[in-house]
Amino acid sequence: MGNNCGRRIWYSGTVAGARQAFLQGVPSVSISYHWFRGMSSLNDFTLAAEACLPILSAIFVEIRKSNYFQKCFLNINLPTDVKNHKGYKLARQCKSIVSMQWKQVASDAQGHMSPTMNMKTESIASMDNSTTTTISQEQLFFERVIEKRPQLGGQVKHKDSEDYGLLKEGYITVTPLGALTNAERKCQSYFKEWLPLVDPTPEHYSSTQYASIIIFHCCN
Repeated sequence: MGNNCGRRIWYSGTVAGARQAFLQGVPSVSISYHWFRGMSSLNDFTLAAEACLPILSAIFVEIRKSNYFQKCFLNINLPTDVKNHKGYKLARQCKSIVSMQWKQVASDAQGHMSPTMNMKTESIASMDNSTTTTISQEQLFFERVIEKRPQLGGQVKHKDSEDYGLLKEGYITVTPLGALTNAERKCQSYFKEWLPLVDPTPEHYSSTQYASIIIFHCCN
């Protein structure tokens, strides 16, 4: 459940399955439905499957004719209101980060929460040699807040064709993906000059420097 747009593509098991088939030379498609709690129902999965049939049928026709373009695989995302979708739209993977956070509220009436979203905390019992303090319980309620962070890598050139934005507008997004995740040319150019300057001899570096690197990695 849930979309696989933007950053989610990097760690999606659904997309990974399609990519693995693609690496083996098998035409593949990953399909995800943008489930939204309180708005979606189980019947929407049926509608989502039906909405994909025309494009899947077209792919099969091209495969039979040996005309199907096999240098990429497709990542398809269906909008929450799939019954009233606006049609297919070719999209690019966006670079924005959608993050989930928790905001404390006074009671569960203020947030749309299921029982599993309630968070309990227990106060720490203070004890000494002669007295034992009874542990008290306090139930705290949190509302889930989803926000979109700024784009990674600066200004976006093709914002009107990004997968997540089009999905939110009600389109079924179709995003061609490849197997490689090479960085942009500027990154390649920078490290092409930087890498030869790195001394590959381990004894030139102290154990203290290695420890600092490890600590930095663990803390970030």
